[in-house]
Amino acid sequence: MAAAQLGAGMLAGCRPNIPRLDAETMIPAATDAATAAATASTAASATAAATASSMPTATASATSSATNTIAPTTTPAPAVAQSVAPRTYLPYLQKSPTLPTPTLAPTPAPTNTIPAPLGPRVVHVRDQGATSWGGETAYWNFVNQTLVNEMVDEGLMALTGATTVADAWRALIPNYRAGQIVAIKINLNNSTSCDDADGQIDALVHPVNAIIRGLKLIGVPEAAICVFDASRRIPTQFVNGCLYSGVVFRDAGCRQGAGWSSTAVVFQPPAGVTMPPQTFLDNVVVGCSYLINMPILKPHGIAGVSLTFKNHFGDITNPWNLHDYIGLDWRLYRTDYNPLVDMFRSPHLGGKTVLILADALFAAKGFEAKPATWSTFGNQVPNSIFLSVDPVAMDCVLCDFLDAELELPAESDTYLALANQAGLGTYERGNPWGGGYGNIQYVRLT
Repeated sequence: MAAAQLGAGMLAGCRPNIPRLDAETMIPAATDAATAAATASTAASATAAATASSMPTATASATSSATNTIAPTTTPAPAVAQSVAPRTYLPYLQKSPTLPTPTLAPTPAPTNTIPAPLGPRVVHVRDQGATSWGGETAYWNFVNQTLVNEMVDEGLMALTGATTVADAWRALIPNYRAGQIVAIKINLNNSTSCDDADGQIDALVHPVNAIIRGLKLIGVPEAAICVFDASRRIPTQFVNGCLYSGVVFRDAGCRQGAGWSSTAVVFQPPAGVTMPPQTFLDNVVVGCSYLINMPILKPHGIAGVSLTFKNHFGDITNPWNLHDYIGLDWRLYRTDYNPLVDMFRSPHLGGKTVLILADALFAAKGFEAKPATWSTFGNQVPNSIFLSVDPVAMDCVLCDFLDAELELPAESDTYLALANQAGLGTYERGNPWGGGYGNIQYVRLT
């Protein structure tokens, strides 16, 4: 796909020098009706506290969220098998949030107590047997659940340095308490109906099944797990593919409604920049205790890429209003401000995120495109998943894979440099197929 098809404004010579690889070399050795209705209910103040969430609870009365005081570790994580030259890992910081439990009355927004992770690790797990797709429209029917389970398990242990899957989850969610909700944000931007089956790229249920399987190992009941996309519809094929009948699904019209809270995103543009319009968060992210972000690997015709940060456009009212700011050649776009950064600063978004798992079992070459084979993956689908706790490092690596295949428009990663400046993670562009990275701990498992 030509770069011009991704959006105007591309400047030559602004991408890393990443050579294309042949099939042998590349193989690694190792705004719908629900949103419109939400707009009518946004009379609350932009600084209003979170309203009562209608989140499901696993018990009759939800207990208060634990206050965790686990300090950063001071020794390197155990070594993991890699197909790239070993690197010295910095200490890995376990997540230790102090998060609210939904109540019947509004409560003050929590303080974001999750610091940027020490040692920005991105784990890439690839298994060519994970899919057996031959171009069929219903690509979701050609995924090996057993292998996906193994990929997620191995990736989590490599990410955390744990020796068991359960301990890996405990490193991410220590001291889980009954009543706490774990929300899984999937990306269904191309799903427009309850029976959507048009073959455009969207979230797969298989990595979600693997996550649920792991959460149950540390005592999270199915009823306390919410799979959601507040601004889109979860199709029947996705729900039918879930292996756990007690899990809650919430969306914009087919399952339980996600709904919109009175908790607003706090935008902080620099002087001279037009203040973005008032924007509110969905009830799921406000009411949950922990959040797992699951982007998919695809470019975006306006913003260049649609990855970890932009996945949260599904968590806000009227996301279209912010496209003026993120569109690379749109009227309010600037290189010194991006509302995606302010969104991730929210204690309910970045502040609750304990894991980012990017689904790249399939990947698309366009925002609304169907899955495709990639030349950089040997003319196969990527058959990959990526795991991290650093949203900036994650999107940097995903940008590098997209750029190697598609040649992204210039400034597609400007939001990541700004996020780095805001203390949200580590920014570095590199070459995952070759020299790798100096600061990002890129680990590849095959």
